[in-house]
Amino acid sequence: MHEHSPRRRQLLGGALALPLAGRALAAPVRAPLQVGGLPVTCNLTLPIACKARAAADGKPQAAATLFEYNKYSGWPEIKESLMTGRIQAAYMLAPLVMDLTDWRIPLKIVSLGHRSGAVIMVRTDSPYRKFADMRGKSIAIPSRFAVDYLFLRKMLAREGMSPKDIEVIEMAPPDMPAALYAGAVDGYCTGEPFGAAAQRAGYARPLSMTRDEWPNYICCVLTVREELIKTNRPLVQELVNYVQAAGNWLDASPLNRDKAAHIAAQRAFFNQDPKIIKFVMDNPSDRVTYGDLRMLRAEFDELMQLSVQAGTLKRPVRYEQYVDESFVKNVRPVKVML
Repeated sequence: MHEHSPRRRQLLGGALALPLAGRALAAPVRAPLQVGGLPVTCNLTLPIACKARAAADGKPQAAATLFEYNKYSGWPEIKESLMTGRIQAAYMLAPLVMDLTDWRIPLKIVSLGHRSGAVIMVRTDSPYRKFADMRGKSIAIPSRFAVDYLFLRKMLAREGMSPKDIEVIEMAPPDMPAALYAGAVDGYCTGEPFGAAAQRAGYARPLSMTRDEWPNYICCVLTVREELIKTNRPLVQELVNYVQAAGNWLDASPLNRDKAAHIAAQRAFFNQDPKIIKFVMDNPSDRVTYGDLRMLRAEFDELMQLSVQAGTLKRPVRYEQYVDESFVKNVRPVKVML
């Protein structure tokens, strides 16, 4: 599936009856559900889930019958596609989903996608050792709706600083390593592998990592349009089953994480150097984690309150307005055979 290609129609509703995971479909599906995602390791459970479900059918990825990864280049494109119904499912920034539902866009978060995975990078040869050293300097962020921005705010607050004490620049994550190398910014805060890419190349080092500072950090969440839930709950449940299983599989062994790096590097998914993805998986091994994908109200409430304080949300949003816990509560174990 090409990037941003229109979603092909599916047979949904009464004519389609999806059985339990692992069995053959009662009725054929004309096209797989396109699930939007970015080529970032916070989204890694998505390509693994898609590949695992295709393998369960005994078919190659291109012939997956239920859902497949559809690569996007940025959050604005995914947001637009979900808002217009061009796609009905995607990994999204949690605060962005909160904001969209506050504007009555019919979306629901149905699963987490990862834990941790954000870093704040500076040049290896820079004198910056703490955030107080960066007063008056420029730091790039992906978006003010990104949880990376909330992470940056938390780190600044610990040293009595605010975003007013630095220059905050919004920038696409793939552009950040080059901007740091060229001296266009003094640091950047983003998800992986864009921190690891510069670190592995030798010209950048982490100033701070969520694994150390915010252990229950969540950012990218599996989000679906409400009409998909209404018309095809079994399909949504199957997707959640495999996303949750992919998370457990990724954290089960270093061998699985190595396999995942090579799978995600493929053209059909991230189309990246597998060595960079593997660097994220190994340095250290909990740089991004996937095994604990529970949906906890207190964690979302914290995220919502931080977003209100940051001004990215105009007012508090009720948990039930943007979350549907039923699919995680009813998750069925499936095997990931890769």
